[in-house]
Amino acid sequence: MKPADAGACPCGRLDAKRRPLNWNACCGRYVDHFSSAPAPDAESLMRSRYSAFVRERAGYLLATWAPSHRPVALDFEPGCQWLGLDVRAHRMLDGTHAEVEFIARSRLRGRATRLHERSRFVRAHDADGTARWFYVDGEIFE
Repeated sequence: MKPADAGACPCGRLDAKRRPLNWNACCGRYVDHFSSAPAPDAESLMRSRYSAFVRERAGYLLATWAPSHRPVALDFEPGCQWLGLDVRAHRMLDGTHAEVEFIARSRLRGRATRLHERSRFVRAHDADGTARWFYVDGEIFE
């Protein structure tokens, strides 16, 4: 397995020259430094949550879930291989609410799947008083 800081970020974000961003320059700065580096917008949070799923970082996923919708625990599907993320749209609804539509592809036990979702996010203050984006819930498209 690669070290956490090696290689391209799982979310697939590209730099200005259309090269994949490194983990530390992309989602790693949020996932690995949650307390000091909140994601600046809903799309960045959504991308970092996808990357946290790829790297099975349950603590980050739970911490970035809106408390009113947060599950008690999070389990990962053994053997799930994440294949890519396509962000279709990022829309600010107002100063504290946003939506991100995306398709995440994966493979489990030889079967390819797609998750097409419009996720809802809210910007609120955490227990420490830091303003952060939180995942609320999502509408899944068939």
